[in-house]
Amino acid sequence: MTNDQNNIGQKIRLWVITIKRDVIAVWIAARDPRTPKYAKILALLVAGYALSPIDLIPDFIPILGYLDDLIIVPLGLFLVIRCIPPLLMAEFRVQATEISQRPVSKIAAAIIIFFWMVLTIAVIYFAIIRHN
Repeated sequence: MTNDQNNIGQKIRLWVITIKRDVIAVWIAARDPRTPKYAKILALLVAGYALSPIDLIPDFIPILGYLDDLIIVPLGLFLVIRCIPPLLMAEFRVQATEISQRPVSKIAAAIIIFFWMVLTIAVIYFAIIRHN
C-alpha cells in the first residue's frame, strides 16, 4: 500500500468519525433549549434518519443504496449545522465526542425502531384508512 492510498484511507476514516460525531451533536442540539426552533426540527429529522436502521434507499440496491449514507446524511448535517450558532455547535461537538466514547446502548436502537414503526403505522393510517 502506498503513502497516497494510506493517506486517502486516513482521510476517509476521519470524515466518517466527523460525520458520526456531528450526528450525535445534532441530536444533542435538537434537545437543547438554546437551539433555534427551526434548527431543532431539522436536527430531529436528520439525526433520526441518520441513527435509524431504516434507509430511504435500501443498501442492497447497488450504488443507489449507499447514496443516502454518502450524500443525504452529510447534506442534512451541513444544513442543520449552518442553522445552529457556531459557539453552541462547538459545545455540542464536545459533548458528542464524550458520548461517542461510551458503550453502545441496544435500548436506544430499540427505541428508534419503535419510533419508525409507530411513524409508519400513523402514515399508513392517515394516508389509507382516513383517506377512504
